[in-house]
Amino acid sequence: MNWGSASEFFAMGGYGLYVWGSFGVTFAALLIETQLARKRFADTRRLLRRELAADREALNEHASRRH
Repeated sequence: MNWGSASEFFAMGGYGLYVWGSFGVTFAALLIETQLARKRFADTRRLLRRELAADREALNEHASRRH
C-alpha cells in the first residue's frame, strides 16, 4: 500500500485502531511474560540455594555426630 502521510499510515485505511492495538497488547504481553520469567528464575535460584544450604547443614551435623 502507498500512504500519502503519516496519519494515513497510522489510520491504516480505518483499521489502525485494531492493528496498533494488537501490536500494543502483544508488546505488553511479551513485557509481562519477560518480567514474570525473571521473577520465577530468581525465586527458583533462591529456593535451590536454601535447599543446598540445608543439605550442607544436615551433612555437617551428620559428620559431627559420627566423630
